[in-house]
Amino acid sequence: MAKSALKIRPIGEYILVKPAEEESTTASGLIIQTSQKGERPQTGEVAALGTADKFNVKVGDTIFFKKYSPEELEVDGVVYLVMKETDILGVLN
Repeated sequence: MAKSALKIRPIGEYILVKPAEEESTTASGLIIQTSQKGERPQTGEVAALGTADKFNVKVGDTIFFKKYSPEELEVDGVVYLVMKETDILGVLN
């Protein structure tokens, strides 16, 4: 996802994440899906990083995050999640 295409830039320790569709598959073929229809997935792609000095993730990483932590934000019809790096549980390979 190109930085110039985004109309919002997180600041400080915040990370902007584009949530995955309801079902996603890892490179190894593992299917990750939500347990109930309509429930927000806990995986997504890092779209932008805040202005903090150092992050352990990079733009384009697919991450697994805490279920109830992120705030939802809609920009031009696209839903993003805004979270802190501490809400990220891991990076999916």
